[in-house]
Amino acid sequence: MNFIKLSFFVLISLIVAHSPASSNDSELLLPGETHLQNIRQLTFEGENAEGYFHPDGEHLILQSTPEKGGCDQIYLMDIKTGKKRMVSTGDGVTTCSFFIPGTEDFIYASTHRDDADCPPKPDMSRGYIWKLYEGYDIYRASLDGRIKQQLTDSPGYDAEGAVSPDGKEIVFCSLRTGDLELYKMNIDGSNLRRLTWTVGYDGGPFFSPKGNYIIYRSNHPKSAEELKQVRALMDRAEISPMRLEIWIMNADGSEQHQVTDLGAASFGPYMHPDEERIIFSTSYDPLGEQDKRKPNFDLWMVNKDGSGLERITHFNDFDGFPMFSFDGKHLVFASNRNAKKPGDTNLFIAEWVD
Repeated sequence: MNFIKLSFFVLISLIVAHSPASSNDSELLLPGETHLQNIRQLTFEGENAEGYFHPDGEHLILQSTPEKGGCDQIYLMDIKTGKKRMVSTGDGVTTCSFFIPGTEDFIYASTHRDDADCPPKPDMSRGYIWKLYEGYDIYRASLDGRIKQQLTDSPGYDAEGAVSPDGKEIVFCSLRTGDLELYKMNIDGSNLRRLTWTVGYDGGPFFSPKGNYIIYRSNHPKSAEELKQVRALMDRAEISPMRLEIWIMNADGSEQHQVTDLGAASFGPYMHPDEERIIFSTSYDPLGEQDKRKPNFDLWMVNKDGSGLERITHFNDFDGFPMFSFDGKHLVFASNRNAKKPGDTNLFIAEWVD
């Protein structure tokens, strides 16, 4: 997502890095991070995030900003060597890539068909917001960068897509009705079904590893004043992400219910392969001592029924966008730790310790 990219909740434009990782646990792991071991840094400069595993466990698809500037583009990375290459068009702005299991293709959202130039940055004078660029549509492409199919073609924002583990369906977020809702469609764009109907924001969805659930983030206004603010933002194709909770539903859209109630910005949920636990990033501070002007984001884990909340990372800045490998043995995530300069966000991979 211009949506799922942030250094502290700032939209991340990722930059290319050329060196394989070599840092060890003593440099990268912090006290209390007992679920992680043999951590390895994959990128070394700029802002990198949304790294998602290929089913082979040997490659990632991620977002990055070209070294000389410009908009976020999509890259394929070899995890072992750290080498990566652009697989999007290089035009417009891109977001939310995901491999299609059983193929050598992937999906991503891009504005390149609407405008080859970078879209204007959002106006932050009214506070921190995400811009829902109307030119975003979802595309299917091959790993040589060739676009094979445009999957959405509705007026307004279509992005935040993820693919089911059987490679047959896509879940995504759209503003096509004037409200940000979740939709599901077949991998070829057919059989569109709307999944959510509550006023507010439902987005950032992922299928669970076995395909039984969809997990996502939501902000549903609870008062007339909150509803007025949300509607005003959506009329300008914008949203404020500073309060989000994690939700879950069955893969067919039934039994939608809230998992967390933290009163914070919680996003980027991904299920462990056991489909019992959810890892996510949040600005939640159990002590209530956090600086709200620059909140700290850490990874936390919670059972799908909302119990067993546990903190996973302890870095005093940003940790986010976690994803388990398909076998559950590794975790990839983005972090500001070990940054060359303030604001750098890099990708890290670690062995997962239950």
